[in-house]
Amino acid sequence: MAQYKTPVLIIGSGPAGYTAGIYAARAGLKPLIVSGGQIGGQLTLTTDVENYPGFPEPINGGELMELMKQQALNLGVEFVEDKIIEVDFKQHPFSCNSENYNLFTADAIIIATGASARWLGLESEQKYLGFGVSGCATCDGFFYRGKDVAVVGGGNTAAEEALYLTNFAKSVTLIHRRDTLRADKIMQQRVFNNPKIAIEWNCVIEEITGSDSPKSVTGLRLRNIKDDSTKELKIDGIFIAIGHHPNTEIFQNHLELDNNGYIVTQPDSCQTNIAGVFAAGDVKAPEFRQAVIAAGSGCTAALEAERWLNSRHL
Repeated sequence: MAQYKTPVLIIGSGPAGYTAGIYAARAGLKPLIVSGGQIGGQLTLTTDVENYPGFPEPINGGELMELMKQQALNLGVEFVEDKIIEVDFKQHPFSCNSENYNLFTADAIIIATGASARWLGLESEQKYLGFGVSGCATCDGFFYRGKDVAVVGGGNTAAEEALYLTNFAKSVTLIHRRDTLRADKIMQQRVFNNPKIAIEWNCVIEEITGSDSPKSVTGLRLRNIKDDSTKELKIDGIFIAIGHHPNTEIFQNHLELDNNGYIVTQPDSCQTNIAGVFAAGDVKAPEFRQAVIAAGSGCTAALEAERWLNSRHL
């Protein structure tokens, strides 16, 4: 077990975490980032990012996060590959324990743990997870070259997954429980204009069917919520893109959370209900889920942490 002491501990390594590290380092606060379970966060699962300022051409999400990490490291940010599993915000300095049995103490903490993908909750979904059921088209799309696949959801994530899969799959069926998509208008238009994409409106998945030898997905049973009719859809793989939940489990009973589990912060601020503990990115702002917003939030958290630490020494 190792012990780390830092003026600013940053929990999470997505756009919010890396940006917080960059600004904290430039302020001379010697920040330390604990990466979390997914180094670089959800953006590492994204292919082409075309709306992040400063990149005239699309950039791969994983590459963008690696550039952010290198910038942080070049400025002197300490980086530890570990995952915080327990926190104590009742006394100062704050302390956190990790799954690798490391102890981190800090004068200020910035939480940037982001949000993770939601699943349907079907028994068959778990049965075939990794055998035709996926939550990441970027990771697994290549394996469905020339095959028929489905995507579940109606937001930007679902639209992006469906469009990406058309690069490999023979056909993509987008399954949505409503009769309109929630994705941005430009994303909707791209979906509607793509001849490889068909849409099953007002439908939910009752069961994912498959084979046990070899273990693989072979189809779906859909139910139309308007007329309660059912139909079978033959597919080789299904990608779940129905949203995210905040990674805030370890902060329950420590910080104020809203009804959906997101960290509550003061208006126009990253300050939580505990002085010296800040939250940045998707863990507190679920509405837009944009990298540039998360990065800006990380900047705000670092500047507020610097101001708070300075005020304690006046």
